Amino acid sequence: MSNDIELLDGRSRQRASITIRCLPFNSHFYEDIKVSGLEAEKVFQNQSKYQSSGMRWFKNEQEVEKSFRWLIRSGILRREVDGQGLTSKIRLTPLGRKLLEDSPNLPKQEVTLFEHLNYWINLNWPR
Repeated sequence: MSNDIELLDGRSRQRASITIRCLPFNSHFYEDIKVSGLEAEKVFQNQSKYQSSGMRWFKNEQEVEKSFRWLIRSGILRREVDGQGLTSKIRLTPLGRKLLEDSPNLPKQEVTLFEHLNYWINLNWPR
């Protein structure tokens, strides 16, 4: 049973790591969501602050939101909760915090063509 949990944890960490590396968010983005929640609109409007160099930025807020949903599915982000329930703001999960603490340069690391292709397929045709 313990080996199964460790295997799942390893796969989760690997999938989350690839997701962070494939998205155009830089370290400033992850630092800001560690401190306070962010909304897709604010992120989209602050391209110069949050875009990882050399990566294509989003065409609109909906694309940013789609990336948020993928980061949520990957276990990196969660929706912020207030007295009314879930909000449009996102924050880091414990897994996201741990990955970025262990590897602060993760958003800057390059992805292989295979990793990027696998990410794109899973994003557009989730299981």
